[in-house]
Amino acid sequence: MHAGVSAKPAAEKLFHKLSYAQALNQALFQAMELSKQVCVLGQLVDYSPGVFGTTTGLAEKFGADRVQDFPVAESAMTAAGIGAALAGMRPVLIHHRLDFMLYSMDAIVNWLSLWRFKSNNESGLPVVIRAIVGKGWGQGPQHSKSLHAWFAHLPGIKVAMPATAFDAKGLLLESIFGEDPVLMIEHRSLFGLSDNVPDHPYRVRFGQAAIRRSGSDVTLVALGMMVPLALRAAARLAQQGIHAEVLDLRTVAPLDSEAVCRSVAKTGRLVVADPAWRTGSVAAEVIARVAERGALKLKHAPSRVCLPDSHTPMSSALEAQYYPDEAAIVAEVAAQFK
Repeated sequence: MHAGVSAKPAAEKLFHKLSYAQALNQALFQAMELSKQVCVLGQLVDYSPGVFGTTTGLAEKFGADRVQDFPVAESAMTAAGIGAALAGMRPVLIHHRLDFMLYSMDAIVNWLSLWRFKSNNESGLPVVIRAIVGKGWGQGPQHSKSLHAWFAHLPGIKVAMPATAFDAKGLLLESIFGEDPVLMIEHRSLFGLSDNVPDHPYRVRFGQAAIRRSGSDVTLVALGMMVPLALRAAARLAQQGIHAEVLDLRTVAPLDSEAVCRSVAKTGRLVVADPAWRTGSVAAEVIARVAERGALKLKHAPSRVCLPDSHTPMSSALEAQYYPDEAAIVAEVAAQFK
């Protein structure tokens, strides 16, 4: 039983198997039931299919005042969200692709992230931005950028990257009812993955990594869509006698350095799987933080598995070469034992 789950009659289920998309949908329903201040803005959020199923049924339940379709004007939508937050609302902005969210960079960088700092901590903007990252079927360079390292670099913005349905619901509820702006990056490839999700509302805290698989030989840090790949890689490595500890960061701002360093202190080896470009990556930041702990005794130089420093190709054949798979992670880890 998860912490904070109250006892219920045995006949009543505490959990249901939900997909990642269904968990997000349930989180929005429960948040809007808990508080009339929660509203949802975005293109096609009020259509019956919803945004990949994550907003289905919201408009019918809560009405057009709280679930509002928005024109193709991302900057204006973010400005509207900021205004709504200042008026006491808790807006959730939804972008079908993170790439198009970039039209609102001025509102995010120069207003949203700065607000608490400029107000001397007297005012906050609890705006949540859900940004979806595409992958597969030739989405190309304008539908597939994650950019989590960009936003983790920005003070004043929290950045979440849930890899499971459980975390998708818990981190979204934590974001909505927190007091700071949050960018929640969701990889479209995860939306069909299922997990046991509690029926009741719950919150997953920022800055608390999760050990998805225990191991003693190497620490395998992963985030976002790389987590299921890392788990499959760990299973294959175990067949070779290499026991990897898989650590899911969950959030990159804040980043749980302590959990990473505790694991590396145990294993003596580190590989980081990051679904973004290699240069300036979160993987590089994780390795830097471990390197700064000079007391950690490393048995091998740390390494990382990232996307190439290139834009995503549209060709299916080239795209298959572009994205690392579990075999790439296995090879990177195995190289540390040669």
